[in-house]
Amino acid sequence: MKITKDQVSHVANLARLTINEQEQELFTKQLNDILMYMDMLNTVDTTNVDPMTHAMEGTEAFREDVARSSLPLDAVLANAPDDDGASFKVPKIIE
Repeated sequence: MKITKDQVSHVANLARLTINEQEQELFTKQLNDILMYMDMLNTVDTTNVDPMTHAMEGTEAFREDVARSSLPLDAVLANAPDDDGASFKVPKIIE
């Protein structure tokens, strides 16, 4: 399959892009180069290649989701510049 200058012009029009003749030729060549490369990749035998989600193998770095007790309220509010005994107090920013 080969992309034509008319197809590039049509897609540019749909995208509300204004392209000149030189850009039209450039984009046509670039898109055809991409399609040629994809055709080359399609010739590769991937019969015994397992599907993968990422190019590099890795393991999840997540820890187990375990419920733990939280800090005591006194320790949480110890360094607060202003509190009401149960929560932080912050300056009002919305009128």
